[in-house]
Amino acid sequence: MTELHIGLLAFGGVAVVGVLAYNKWQERKHRQVAEQMLRPSDEDVLLDGEEDAVEEEGEEEYAVLIQRDENGEIIRAPQLAQRKEPVFEAEAEPAPAARQEPVFNFDDEPAPAAEPVYAAEAPRTAAKATPQSALDFDAEPALAVKPAAPAFAATQAQGALSIDPIAMPLREAAPAVAARAPASEMPAPGEAEAPRTLMAPALPTFLLSPAADYIVALETVDFIPAGQFMQSQREALLRIGKRVTWVGLNEGSGEWEVMDENSPQEYRRLRIGVQLADRRGAISDAELSIFHTAMRQLAEEFMAVADLPTRKSALEDAYELDRFCADVDIQIGINVVAVGQLFPGTKIRALAEAAGMVLEADGAFVRRDDDGRVLYTLSHQSQQPFTAEAMKTLSCHGLTFLLDVPRVPNGDRVFNQMGDLARRFADSLHGVVVDDNRQPLTEALLEPIRKQVAQYQGAMAQRGLVAGGSLSLRLFA
Repeated sequence: MTELHIGLLAFGGVAVVGVLAYNKWQERKHRQVAEQMLRPSDEDVLLDGEEDAVEEEGEEEYAVLIQRDENGEIIRAPQLAQRKEPVFEAEAEPAPAARQEPVFNFDDEPAPAAEPVYAAEAPRTAAKATPQSALDFDAEPALAVKPAAPAFAATQAQGALSIDPIAMPLREAAPAVAARAPASEMPAPGEAEAPRTLMAPALPTFLLSPAADYIVALETVDFIPAGQFMQSQREALLRIGKRVTWVGLNEGSGEWEVMDENSPQEYRRLRIGVQLADRRGAISDAELSIFHTAMRQLAEEFMAVADLPTRKSALEDAYELDRFCADVDIQIGINVVAVGQLFPGTKIRALAEAAGMVLEADGAFVRRDDDGRVLYTLSHQSQQPFTAEAMKTLSCHGLTFLLDVPRVPNGDRVFNQMGDLARRFADSLHGVVVDDNRQPLTEALLEPIRKQVAQYQGAMAQRGLVAGGSLSLRLFA
């Protein structure tokens, strides 16, 4: 170890001792200052050896007895005088009254002054215009409430809550509650009041059906003639290969009706539908797009509220409907062919008319029911149309009875009637009943066909399509 190291160690030790000594000196100095500050003075207003009574605003808090020696040190413990708590004297208040519940009064007359009454009017709101029916403001309240006693009354004697019967409305509220129009909007004397709008009745499915049509709902503010509506988008709608139906609500009768372009009838609420499918197939995306655009432009032209369903879901429904219709779309024919001599036209006509059939413009004899629906037809087997004049000289080698299964109600029974008539024709004309392959049709062979007809029509009924109904007649056209 060198002298430098020894010198540094010595210097470090001296520095440590110096710091400790300085800390001790500072500690002693601060202790003395603290004792001087805490030493009691010669005269202490609180501890003066006498009985001090602290009394504030007539309320005596407490009294302390203290004795000191010559140096001011306490030589006797304090004797606390009897503590006196402050007394607060308040004015006597009356006993709390019984709790009174708020009273809801539905009457326009003021309630008795003894009880607080909160008067409430019947709710009046203006429903927003909806796609199916836009609602006008009604000048009359929709709810009628007859006067009734307060529904809730508190009994002071018992403090219990007694419930009185609540008066019920004299009539049920309308489906939509109309609000009273402001006075500034009321029609002036002699000025026609705007027609009131009620909830539109349900659209009959024989006019338009969501199951077979893409339906757009339109509603205008003013009444507009049917011709203006139907002529507006005529050119666009003619490019659609499916049936378009215009239906309007007759505000006078309150019923939906097919609109006539030449009629002076005016409408505010319309339903326009395009058929999704028929025997030519489903509606195409291009056709549906044309219809959708035309209806949008129609609404803009007449400032109408329009409800246009999505095209994607409508196309899916159209394709699915077309597949189903193709599965049940069958026509059953029974042929009567000559064995030897040809069938004379005059005798064919006589037999047909005797069976209640009528020769129609399409060149076929038709049997209809009491409602005018076609049950079955009789035509030339070679598809040559019959005419009244040609029947006088006509001779043919075969006839065909045809049953259109989806368009005929009670198809199984109608099939039996058609089969019986075919056998009578065969007996009278000396022919034979055969199928399309010229195989003889006996009663045993006709029975499975009858069951098949009933099966197809049952499948239609499960889907909501009635064979021979208005919707089926449109789909299978």
